[in-house]
Amino acid sequence: MKAKRDYNQESKNTSDHKYAYNFDFDVMHKFMIRSFEPFFVEGNALELGSFQGDFTKRLLPYFDHITCVEASDEAIKIAQQILPAQVKTINALFEEAILPEKYDNIILTHVLEHLDDPVGVMKRINKEWLSDRGRFFLVCPNANAPSRQIAVKMGLISHNSAITTAEKEHGHRITYSLDTLERDARLAGLKVVHRSGIFFKALANFQWDRLLQTDIVSNEYMEGCYQLGHIYPDLCSSIFLMCEKG
Repeated sequence: MKAKRDYNQESKNTSDHKYAYNFDFDVMHKFMIRSFEPFFVEGNALELGSFQGDFTKRLLPYFDHITCVEASDEAIKIAQQILPAQVKTINALFEEAILPEKYDNIILTHVLEHLDDPVGVMKRINKEWLSDRGRFFLVCPNANAPSRQIAVKMGLISHNSAITTAEKEHGHRITYSLDTLERDARLAGLKVVHRSGIFFKALANFQWDRLLQTDIVSNEYMEGCYQLGHIYPDLCSSIFLMCEKG
């Protein structure tokens, strides 16, 4: 019998690993929005796995109506305190959520790797929640990011797609690369329209957090890492698929 997951516990920081770093909030969130923006369609939006609402706030200028589904009741209570009335929040598992409508934009960022049945959830997205003209924005951490490949060569992890002890404590079930992510999207019946990477990254998140407190890395340098990611998507911090209904 499978043990019941504690999503509140999984989202807490551990002694040696944060659930989310300042690098995620201050760098990756900004560049994710830039990557998504050309593909947004006018209409409503569904964010699956909204955590405490930080990324949701970046979506507010683009959509009049946003629905957020989050498994952690502690996280969603924090989100409700910072998000405006135009955002509807639902505390539920994706596998069990009953949503009242279809959505023109569905966003799933750094969440798929946490799911017990990622293909099953994406089948729900494709069949039940995505409108006929809708677009699905899918982002996951990249197994082949240089920072992970360096960790392999250092002997810190066994192989690129390994799940570390800290990641396992945070509920990770898989570490995707571009090929395996597209495989699962296609298995779910989705049509992959665009594939890319977000932000060339050779340092670990905790190293980036330290750098961001200094003047060593300029905004121009970070812009360069973002632009380089378009040329080398397989060497990015995160991988990105934009899908349509299959």
